[in-house]
Amino acid sequence: QVRLVESGGGLVQPGGSLRLSCVASGRTFSTYAMGWFRQAPEKEREFVAAISKNGGTTSYVDSVKDRFTISRDVAKNTVSLQMNSLKPEDTAVYYCAASANSGTPRSRYAYGYWGQGTQVTVSS
Repeated sequence: QVRLVESGGGLVQPGGSLRLSCVASGRTFSTYAMGWFRQAPEKEREFVAAISKNGGTTSYVDSVKDRFTISRDVAKNTVSLQMNSLKPEDTAVYYCAASANSGTPRSRYAYGYWGQGTQVTVSS
């Protein structure tokens, strides 16, 4: 069982930055690939980024490449998403998720554990 708690969301102007964090409970953090998803109003939940169990491989949706960076700190049981050059279309609720699969899963159905979400709003 894994419990995930996100933080770091908020309101930011276009071009600004935010850093999301997700703390995982339990001692098995390193046995899960971790991912970030987002869901805008009236849209499907979409993949944003993922990092493998050992942190050696990352994957991003094309729309955030070169702007977002996912990382994990095993000692702190934390996965983070550094978001730079934010755009209004990045506005959504962002969810942290854990997957027992290998690699960097991009499908939401590969993730068995989810956080409660944190709102990110990019607006002037």
